[in-house]
Amino acid sequence: MIDQMTKSLKSMSNADVHTKELKIADLMEKKGAIQLEGELTLYDQLAIITHYYHNEKSKFDKTYKTDALNNIKKILEVKYPEAPTKGAVKEAAGQYGLFSDVFNVPYPSPEKPKFTFIDLFAGMGGFRIAMQSYGGKCVFSSEWNKYAQKTYFANFGEVPFGDITKDVIKNYIPDNFDVLCGGFPCQPFSIAGVSKKNSLGRASGFQDLTQGTLFFDVAEIIEKKRPKIIYLENVKNLESHDKKNTFKIIKGRLEELGYNIHAKVLDGKGYVPQHRERIMIVGFDKNVFDSKEEFSFPTPPANNKAVIEILDPSIGVESKYTLSDKLWSYLQNYAKKHKANGNGFGFGLANLNGITRTLSARYYKDGSEILIPQGEGVNPRRLTPRECAYLMGYDEKYIINAVSEVQAYRQCGNSVVVPLITAVSGKVVESLLKKK
Repeated sequence: MIDQMTKSLKSMSNADVHTKELKIADLMEKKGAIQLEGELTLYDQLAIITHYYHNEKSKFDKTYKTDALNNIKKILEVKYPEAPTKGAVKEAAGQYGLFSDVFNVPYPSPEKPKFTFIDLFAGMGGFRIAMQSYGGKCVFSSEWNKYAQKTYFANFGEVPFGDITKDVIKNYIPDNFDVLCGGFPCQPFSIAGVSKKNSLGRASGFQDLTQGTLFFDVAEIIEKKRPKIIYLENVKNLESHDKKNTFKIIKGRLEELGYNIHAKVLDGKGYVPQHRERIMIVGFDKNVFDSKEEFSFPTPPANNKAVIEILDPSIGVESKYTLSDKLWSYLQNYAKKHKANGNGFGFGLANLNGITRTLSARYYKDGSEILIPQGEGVNPRRLTPRECAYLMGYDEKYIINAVSEVQAYRQCGNSVVVPLITAVSGKVVESLLKKK
């Protein structure tokens, strides 16, 4: 049904419609922000709208429909005051160029999905790329960082919901999805994160109330929604953190919830030219699989990747990515000082025919862990954001420049290795579809 607002929009000239074209990306910028009523942020309101359009005409659209249509109505009333409306607008967002960026994206959802999943702590969307490659349909996504939300939207046409610890957000998670995916925040458990917190006299692990306890929010969602399979990812150090008590608590809680748990540390270096070890945790609902699931982790391929394969040949030695004399001198002196003290801290000059160290979220500061040599007498350079995305396994169509370079570096450093996640996802989906 096309109501008065839609008819009024239709009566505008093509030029008027073009100049007034409304996109979600514009609403995500401060200059185009619209503050809607209620306790949800603008991004959460946009999440409701984009989730509705991606799930329209499926059994999941009822979770978002009423609130989505009301939000669309409010936005159109603000943006198009000359086209008054009575009642919610359903079709307007799909016509006249409105919200065209919801579906015009590099990674659209499969037209005929084979299963459904939710994407928690979504980051850049590595889990989503993996699951969609096997025919999975994402029916809910969440990511608290607003810059990562922009990157995610640019690539998938969906604004993730924000703070997953809030009940008002959890209430939008639909029932009856198949797989729960999530790389819950790793800083409380990572070696670097623990060292930094200890040096600052701060708690780490589950004592870190801002991040470490997010696992229990995941467990709450699992308990309430009962997905057939859970697939979690975290840093290798999670397995040994706090004398293995942290992992014991996590595994024990998931088993209490009725899941048969498989866990293994895998290195991304077989898939990308980067040493990056992560623990994969896969759980199967015992009520569904009766602990007889056909599942095994993939065997990573031989390490035959090389750094040179992900480098942009157009980056010259005079580029902005080349280290200044001051910074290069500082890093060399810093390394000498720590070497003299008997520890291994220092910069990492990459072997172009080998692999790199682990990319971190702090890479934007100086690029010290992965420096690219540029020949005798020339300072090394840091990777570009695009090269960092390649190093994490994202392909050339992935949009990495929807945010600043600083934010893009941070997102890559916090990301999953896409080909590794895809390999494990393949095994997960195989087990699921065999059961179905």
